[in-house]
Amino acid sequence: MTPGILPLPTEVVHLIAAGEVIDSLAAVVRELAENSLDAGATRIVIYLYPQQWRVRIADNGCGMDLENLQACATAHSTSKIRNCEDLWQVTSLGFRGEALHSLAQLAELEIFSRAAEAGEGWRVKYCDRGEAIETETVAIAPGTVVTVSNLFATWAERRQGMPSLSQQIRAIQNTIQQIALCHPHVTWQVWQDDREWFTLSPGATTQHLIPQMLRQVSLNDLQYLKVEVPTPFEGAGSASVQGAGGKRAEETTQNSKFILNSAFRIPNSHHSFLQLVLGLPDRCHRHRSDWVRVAVNGRMVKFAELEQTIFSAMARTLPRDRYPVCFLHLRVAPWQIDWNRQPAKTEIYLHHLSHWQEHTTGAIEQILRLNSNSVSDSAHHTRVTQLIKVAEEKGVYGTSRAIAENGSREKRAEEAEGAEGAEGATTNYQLPTTNYHYLKAIAQVHNMYILVEHPGGMWLVEQHIAHERVLYEQLCDRWQLIPLEPPVILNHLSLAQIAQLQRLNLEVEPFGDRLWAVRSAPAMLVQRDDCADALVELSLGGDLQAAQVATACRCAIRNGTPLSLEEMQTLLNQWQRTRNPRTCPHGRPIYLSLEESTLSRFFRRHWVIGKSHGI
Repeated sequence: MTPGILPLPTEVVHLIAAGEVIDSLAAVVRELAENSLDAGATRIVIYLYPQQWRVRIADNGCGMDLENLQACATAHSTSKIRNCEDLWQVTSLGFRGEALHSLAQLAELEIFSRAAEAGEGWRVKYCDRGEAIETETVAIAPGTVVTVSNLFATWAERRQGMPSLSQQIRAIQNTIQQIALCHPHVTWQVWQDDREWFTLSPGATTQHLIPQMLRQVSLNDLQYLKVEVPTPFEGAGSASVQGAGGKRAEETTQNSKFILNSAFRIPNSHHSFLQLVLGLPDRCHRHRSDWVRVAVNGRMVKFAELEQTIFSAMARTLPRDRYPVCFLHLRVAPWQIDWNRQPAKTEIYLHHLSHWQEHTTGAIEQILRLNSNSVSDSAHHTRVTQLIKVAEEKGVYGTSRAIAENGSREKRAEEAEGAEGAEGATTNYQLPTTNYHYLKAIAQVHNMYILVEHPGGMWLVEQHIAHERVLYEQLCDRWQLIPLEPPVILNHLSLAQIAQLQRLNLEVEPFGDRLWAVRSAPAMLVQRDDCADALVELSLGGDLQAAQVATACRCAIRNGTPLSLEEMQTLLNQWQRTRNPRTCPHGRPIYLSLEESTLSRFFRRHWVIGKSHGI
């Protein structure tokens, strides 16, 4: 007989609800740390006793008076919201009033707190209903100390289902790091079993936090950008909402009406913006995609669509099977987000997703370009210029400074853009109009590298892969197939190879026994003597992007090719204006930097005169 359906006892309902919010030691750390941040803390100290299922978090936030301290652990008690309309104006990390009440049900909860303006602090201990059962005055600095002991002591099944202790510790560390990345101004000190575990020092931006977490990454490997983003207002009620975990749902009519009817409450002064910290692809990358992270309004979220946007924007800038280091933080108007979807708030609905994807792509492109933000655009250092001149006089090869002596930079730019480039280059590609002329060709080394002077020192640019980057982006912008007259005859092609050429929209026809006539080809290959070899290479597999890479690589000037100073300058002008100039389409770094500060240290030009002469 099927058992009857009966309502669950109240204590079971409360236990299940509490277990949704607090499901691990890491969840305890997350909830308490977020409370500290909401209280304005700039220093948070975390004490962990994993084997005792105990966590203590101390902060220097605003603290609580006795009245608030006695009420803070009761069910659904919060200072963050007051009514349903406030759910669309949430700017705090916590707002449901569930965390402390859940902790009181699942563990022994004790809080010390003192408000900043109060002359005394209070200690309160709570029962499993979140009510104060012990209260006393204590001496404590302004702030709050929360102690959670014997977590899941009354729920043995939950403890038994937990991961191993080492896995829990790693989860706690990851939780702290994720929160710290979103709040770089905070000092974090973490202790484990009364021994200091790690410390995170504050920084002006997240760029200063990542090297503390990834020891192999230095500050100079990262680039930071903050971009103000217009907040879209029109059509908010009809926009589809994107779930952070890859879910998509249409807004309900009720929610749409609420947003539209609440428009008059939106403050006109609110500014949305994104902050981006990106590892430069020629300097750092990862074997896994674990460091592509997205945060919204101070909290890390799972957002597959924005992560994919980052991967797409970084395409063909990294070596094969390598992934970028990227932290994207969106500061979004609160009415553009619905947090109330999942207990841990790691999955959200975000309005106008395509709007944010577009600006994310634009920010990444801005960082990857060579411009005044990534290379100093100040006047050339006198010492660098003198060093180059000395090298010219004493070097074993001659150089020419004709470009530097011929007219204005603008005139040279026009001449360079109109001149025929190095072998394989096309002249019909329109380069961006922005003047980036801080790179100056000085000489060619071993017919392979271009010696370049720039405001901060010197670079060695490998000519083949720099030209490969130029041609690849030309092909991405204009993949043009033109007729072959006469056609190229290929033999012994397999059916898979023929199908591959046809997928690339090349015209292929039978021409006899095991012979095939290819009647169209990429424009860049048509006049080449090795066009047949190139077509065979394209037939061996890959998508359109792979075909563009292969074509660019084949057409780029070869190392060992001598170049005139004018040809070198033309190539530099084209290369520095590409969208992703740091690496070639295979992910190899294009230039080696020797900064002026490095030269100064090597030649000890910062020594005092007497010391440098042994006096």
